[in-house]
Amino acid sequence: MEVKRLKSRSGWMGVSILFFLFIAVPSSAHEIPNDATMHLFVKPEGQRLQLLVRAPLAVMRDVQFATRPNGTVDVSQIDFPLRNAAKLWVSSNLQVYEGDTPLSEPSIVSVRPAILSDRSIGSYEAFMAHLHAPLEDDYTFYWNQGFLDVQFEYAIQSDRSKFSIQPEFARLSHRTLTVVRFMPPDSPVRAFEILGDPGLVRLDPRWHQAALQFVRLGFEHILDGIDHLLFLFCLVIPVRRIRQLLLIVTSFTVAHSITLIASAYNLAPGSMWFPPLVETLIAMSIVYMALENIVGSKLQRRWIITFAFGLIHGFGFSFALRDTLQFAGSYMLTSLLAFNVGVEAGQLLILLLLIPALDLLFRRVVEERMGTILLSAIVAHTSWHWMIDRATVLSQYQFQWSALTIASALKAVRLSLVVVVAAAVVWVISMAVQRKQQSYRVEL
Repeated sequence: MEVKRLKSRSGWMGVSILFFLFIAVPSSAHEIPNDATMHLFVKPEGQRLQLLVRAPLAVMRDVQFATRPNGTVDVSQIDFPLRNAAKLWVSSNLQVYEGDTPLSEPSIVSVRPAILSDRSIGSYEAFMAHLHAPLEDDYTFYWNQGFLDVQFEYAIQSDRSKFSIQPEFARLSHRTLTVVRFMPPDSPVRAFEILGDPGLVRLDPRWHQAALQFVRLGFEHILDGIDHLLFLFCLVIPVRRIRQLLLIVTSFTVAHSITLIASAYNLAPGSMWFPPLVETLIAMSIVYMALENIVGSKLQRRWIITFAFGLIHGFGFSFALRDTLQFAGSYMLTSLLAFNVGVEAGQLLILLLLIPALDLLFRRVVEERMGTILLSAIVAHTSWHWMIDRATVLSQYQFQWSALTIASALKAVRLSLVVVVAAAVVWVISMAVQRKQQSYRVEL
């Protein structure tokens, strides 16, 4: 009896092991690809919105295709699985909005496969012609090397409405890129490159929608940017009087606004070595400010140094903002100014937290001069290692200046003029502040 029980348990154990091995080892047909790119054309026409999509069939893991003996797809039986894939993997993962109203489920006008060498995706007209071209019976491709091309059609109120999309294609692969070309009537094509699931993407935002989005981005960026936070921390340690600190922080804001806007309008160098150079200089600026706190300096003129370093930090902001400006629509300057407002709001929040914390630290824990040296030494040590690491990366690039042309010379002159004018404005403001302070002291 005991032997039978043992055999029974062994049998169930063997079945269980086989079951877990079966579910743990996926077949190659169900592997999630590392990368996938979705191509979308969005074009409102009258009371219809045309959505043309090209998606790799390799990401559509639950779709079964009839195959020929040689393993290629039997195109004579492909229409139904392609329509099923279009609904299951594309339209169900994409919500389109007219204004704030989600559009109802689209109709599938046309589907067809495409091979890797097909280049009709280059333009809307060529892609539309490809979608409606007859499919030859001898059309040959393997399902995991082909593409699904589909034309969806949505009912809309007007082609002049404001449209938004909310793609949720991140689950299709480990890294999903969605390339969107929006074609509003009587306006240039607007291109977007969206990574993962970005949430709601406004294809034609109003100015206040773009501004609010970039204010939020600026606020989040300054809170996530440890480099800029440490630089701000170095500014606050020895200077905690609001008036003096306000001038220093304002010069920093004006400076990084200049280079941020200049970069957005392609006035910055476009060489490969420029980003690592800026990152190295940012770390160097933190080292300098920390050492200046340790050694001691004339804080009345610190705004000049801060302005110079702010120009460098502005380029750093522009690198973080580069992939996001596509969401500004036709309001790029508004969005850039809004981003700076968000950065300034984040800086003010940090100042409101740092100033009382440092005052409390220097009153209750450590004497101010000693505390300034200790805190600045910690920051200097950290930023020094950043500087060395980034300089190592920078050394791998070859510095090659592009040939001097009239266009590049005008570009450099424009950037220089902007910097000089901004510096003059800051200097005039500082002189006015100093005169006001002197008159105030005389009155006392």
